[in-house]
Amino acid sequence: MSDSVIKLERAFIYQRNYLVLSNVDFELKEGEFAYLIGKTGSGKSSLLKVLYGALPLTEGFGKVVGVELNGMKTGKIPDLRRHLGIVFQDFQLLLDRNVEKNLAFVLRATGWSDKKLINDRIDEVLESVGMISKKKMMPFRLSGGEQQRISIARALLNDPKLILADEPTGNLDPETSIEIMSLIHDLSKEKNVAVLMATHDYDMIRKFPCATLKCEDGKVQFTETESLFQA
Repeated sequence: MSDSVIKLERAFIYQRNYLVLSNVDFELKEGEFAYLIGKTGSGKSSLLKVLYGALPLTEGFGKVVGVELNGMKTGKIPDLRRHLGIVFQDFQLLLDRNVEKNLAFVLRATGWSDKKLINDRIDEVLESVGMISKKKMMPFRLSGGEQQRISIARALLNDPKLILADEPTGNLDPETSIEIMSLIHDLSKEKNVAVLMATHDYDMIRKFPCATLKCEDGKVQFTETESLFQA
């Protein structure tokens, strides 16, 4: 039986003192893929922030990649993030250094010190996203799709059990969006890594149907993919 990489029970999600989501109950197991949908302001990003430690969980139970979120000390957040990957809409690459140095920075920040192991790992993740030829390039010389591939490679560096993706195709054209979605789905299957992806792009959900969680009216509920496209 596969292990849970996310487990929330009766969780209440706050943004400052404002209650965003209440009584959140859901579980995501190793290797599973799920979408997180909802209107702007419905709580998608707040939920993701709780899962990667940017917002505290003060009510209810939460565990992500084996780390309990309740009362988690600030010093524990790096331990949590070592075991998950995060992909953002705006890529968040360091613009003052090339692709290789972007990735090396993350590895060193998460405890890697052996130069050969660092170089080998960088080559592995760049190969897996089809970007090994861009290793020495500066981010501003890359297209949006290429930058997002680099950010996905960055998310894979520490061999995570879970990837959290916040609107990863939001800044991309439709054709590039399909390429990125296909890549994320393929990597999830190949590496048995769970993915929770916030998106507002129903065309992507139609092309790559998976379990779907909907944030609406302060709640999170599983939604049948087919019901999203009914008139």
